[in-house]
Amino acid sequence: MSCVTASMDDIEFEEAARVGQIIAIRTKVNRAFKTSMEVGIKVTVQDVLTNAEKIVSVAYATYVAKPVGGGKVELKPVQLLSAEDHLEHSLAFERRRIRLGYVQVFQKLMQESNKEDTFEEKDAVSTEHTHVQSTELVLPPHANHHGNTFGGQIMAWMQTVASISASRLCRSHPLLKAVNMFKFWGPSFVGDRLVFKAIVNNTFHNSVEVGVRVEAYNCEEWIKDQPRHINSAFLIFNALNDKGELLPFPRVKPTAQDSVRRYHGAIARRRIRLTRKCILSAKGDKPSDAWETSNQAYLSYSNIAALTRLAGKPGWDITKTLDNVIPFEFSMLGFRPVKIWTHEEGAVLSFKVEMQVKVPSHVAFSLLSDFSLRQRWDRHFLEPYTVAVRSVTLRAVPPRPEFCRSEILCAGFQIHSEGSSSCTVCYFNQVTSGVMPYLAANLTGSSKSIEDTALECIKFLELEDSKC
Repeated sequence: MSCVTASMDDIEFEEAARVGQIIAIRTKVNRAFKTSMEVGIKVTVQDVLTNAEKIVSVAYATYVAKPVGGGKVELKPVQLLSAEDHLEHSLAFERRRIRLGYVQVFQKLMQESNKEDTFEEKDAVSTEHTHVQSTELVLPPHANHHGNTFGGQIMAWMQTVASISASRLCRSHPLLKAVNMFKFWGPSFVGDRLVFKAIVNNTFHNSVEVGVRVEAYNCEEWIKDQPRHINSAFLIFNALNDKGELLPFPRVKPTAQDSVRRYHGAIARRRIRLTRKCILSAKGDKPSDAWETSNQAYLSYSNIAALTRLAGKPGWDITKTLDNVIPFEFSMLGFRPVKIWTHEEGAVLSFKVEMQVKVPSHVAFSLLSDFSLRQRWDRHFLEPYTVAVRSVTLRAVPPRPEFCRSEILCAGFQIHSEGSSSCTVCYFNQVTSGVMPYLAANLTGSSKSIEDTALECIKFLELEDSKC
């Protein structure tokens, strides 16, 4: 059946395609989720004189099926035939996780940007003169056989109006470098008027971000001035001089409340773009990224967002309750029940360890957040580490043959206060197939590693609290 574009991930252009060159476009479905699918798009350009082929862009679009009747269509999983298929299938899950957590991460970074910037740069210019507005009429060639406007056509119109806006600031011919991840909020149809509003949001030395808002009107809406907001996107441009060198852009300053919001939003989106490239750069058998301090804020926010979504998922099944045996070490403290929950979603298995602790919640938070104390209750803990949206590797701690290194997708604690002197501590871990045998051994009773670690954690928290 027919499909429509739901969203596009960041698009980066590595090469410019010119008149007389041959463009090849290759696409395939990388992964089918429940009702949506990720389609990978690779665009290359070939010079007919030299026969050289270069990559223009690699992009990822999310599509949903358009059923004849109502309701969503559930999709069948794709069949993986090669190592490349398996890699893209895995990365598709990572890209989807980033898309789902984008709003929360963006809001956190916006708060930081608001604190950092004072707008006191000398020679900064106002962006008000970069405002550009354009109106387009959707005709049959602009739409598919259902009458829906092509997403690519909307993007082309957006680039045109954004390019004019950027040129008013740089006084040159800007080149489109990237398009920020964006989502189609609603459809437009043949006969609609589309109004494109563009303005420069911020500049970053050799680049400029232009925001474009798209509103749609049918005839009746046009008369009543009742637009439908169907899309907002952010386009990043460079400018070159006659020698092909990057031109610097002047710094800008916001002059109104709305421009302040757009100024800070551009800073947050740029930070997300830069760190996302690092997160999604894993190839082949390299499951994790090298740790860089510059990634810390984004990785931390992304993990908190992922942890919140994981904890809120429906369908957690309780697998084991430790309420029969009281370890000797706990006889003076009284028994503390431990429950182990699991959640299965596709190829990803998650588990939750729930512990009742006679410790105030703020004390539990202070003790668990101090990683220098982790070795006192977790025998698996070898080095201080920072949990991120995906596994990270430290150059100072190379792989060792005696240990199995497996990727952790999401991990962390949630602490719920149960009064002034007790709390519930929940440890979450979302694992890949490499960790599943370890988890399965615990669930089948052939190992007690998780249970023992949980009991040691309770013992550690309560003994440390008793010393205070």
